[in-house]
Amino acid sequence: MSMDQWGQPYQRDPASPVRPYAVTGGRTAPRMQLALEALVSSATANSDLTNRSPEWRAISALCRQVRSVAEVSALLRIPLGVVRILIADMTAEGFLHVHQPQLDAGRPDVNLLERVLSGLRRL
Repeated sequence: MSMDQWGQPYQRDPASPVRPYAVTGGRTAPRMQLALEALVSSATANSDLTNRSPEWRAISALCRQVRSVAEVSALLRIPLGVVRILIADMTAEGFLHVHQPQLDAGRPDVNLLERVLSGLRRL
């Protein structure tokens, strides 16, 4: 069995819709609204996630640096809908902090969008 970049067994078949369904417990919507450009960071450096899914551990490790929701999805190659649900769950349990963009008359913050674009270019 191959291992992912965090040393966890890599078991996901990208063509199978069953795994994302199982990861989210069958849910299709997050508990909170998360913008694609919302920034996510780990709430605690050494959280004990041993009893959590490989996806939770991967998100926690990745978010030691501030990342956008879209960036987490792209880097982990997990569908965006699944990542939104997982991030919302992790935030509700205190593992992550989410920094939502401030909308000015329905428009996202230009500085935030530039940071997201810069991060996506580094991919």
